[in-house]
Amino acid sequence: MINKDVVKTAVEEWLSQNEYFLVDVEMTPDGRIVIEIDHADGVWIEDCAELSRFLQEKLGEELGDYELEVGSAGIGQPFKVIQQYRNHIGKEVEVLPLDGKKSQGILKEVSEDGKSFVVTVKEKQQQEGKKRPVMVEVDKTFNIADVKYTKYLLTFK
Repeated sequence: MINKDVVKTAVEEWLSQNEYFLVDVEMTPDGRIVIEIDHADGVWIEDCAELSRFLQEKLGEELGDYELEVGSAGIGQPFKVIQQYRNHIGKEVEVLPLDGKKSQGILKEVSEDGKSFVVTVKEKQQQEGKKRPVMVEVDKTFNIADVKYTKYLLTFK
């Protein structure tokens, strides 16, 4: 019987020869192994098929009755690994912190240690000499541990 660590090790062997990174490996109760990979420029179906063939050759009999599914991290899905944050710098994201107050803005930076990130958001603020609040851009720092999810906002303009 195969376990998640064996699958991850084999996936990482293939990834080390390619420019992809691992997002997730999930082994479901219904006998599926679901592998999500990502790349800064997107994921090609041919590469998913190549990884699938590699795993079938590498693990062979160990896969047993498991159904192998290799795909890309879904667009619009919450980020699972820090590399996804780094790949989306300069793009619009939605952040839902644990306090439940959603923010939308441009992902500006990710800390080197991968524990926090900065999003430039537009907020209404009262300014001196103005009767009404005005929209200003503000940098908000979020700790990844204090965020329920962050996801890329796909917009059609």
